[in-house]
Amino acid sequence: MTADKAPMLNKISDSQQTVETPEEDVRGRKVADTDGNDIGKVEDLLVDEPERKVRFLLVAHGGFLGFGETKSFIPVEAVSHITDDQVFIDQSRERVSKAPVYDPDLTDEPQYYSNVYGYYGYAPFWGPGYVYPTFPFPR
Repeated sequence: MTADKAPMLNKISDSQQTVETPEEDVRGRKVADTDGNDIGKVEDLLVDEPERKVRFLLVAHGGFLGFGETKSFIPVEAVSHITDDQVFIDQSRERVSKAPVYDPDLTDEPQYYSNVYGYYGYAPFWGPGYVYPTFPFPR
């Protein structure tokens, strides 16, 4: 992949990839912020298929009983730790609530991913010197 262009990313649920073990599948787990406050839940994982790496969590948050909820991507770099039922991130609930909203029509646009990385304060994975975090995601 070139340093100036992001590859196409796909939801793991739409791909042929799987996680190594069922315990490593974080889909459906609650997401908590730096203070342990509930943010929402992991709806899906966005995967860079050629590299076989998870790049984003698709998180559903807000709303009530699924109505009015918002979906947004959270870069895997924001994950601080994972338990059996929760994924903890190094961002506040307020920060996530103001993140760029998930728009399936924009997910083919590399600039969309750049904006998400920039919002959370991380360098994009296609940039020089990037090191993938070590988490229990597909490898």
